[in-house]
Amino acid sequence: MIKLLLKRVARKSGYTIGKLFMDGKYFCDTLEDTDRLDEDMSLDEIKKLKQPGQTAIPEGTYKVIVNVSPKFKRLLPRLQNVPGFEGVLIHRGNTAKDTAGCILVGQNKKVGMVLNSTYYEERLVELLKHDNNISIEIV
Repeated sequence: MIKLLLKRVARKSGYTIGKLFMDGKYFCDTLEDTDRLDEDMSLDEIKKLKQPGQTAIPEGTYKVIVNVSPKFKRLLPRLQNVPGFEGVLIHRGNTAKDTAGCILVGQNKKVGMVLNSTYYEERLVELLKHDNNISIEIV
């Protein structure tokens, strides 16, 4: 079993920066859309507050599978059963414009961005692709 932990550390008006840990060890930084949802919200509340392509998923714990993304045509980690969201992936990208509700991986060396994201995506997929028991907790 692999346990991922995403700690959101900087909630800004247009994006959210986090730290991703794998089995307790720091892995990389993350970038998500604006964090405007609470873990205990109902689906109706989420639908009212969610701004498509501009809202980070609610905090919580989700099962993760690794499969081929129809959009990106490559293996990517996919979060399961995220309330009010479909197709939430962990993938490469640099700014909030690249997220569309997904989690971007990389290094937060520039304000509002993650860099070297292709390297971190490929490394993450390599580490996760042989495990069928993966979860991510977002706090």
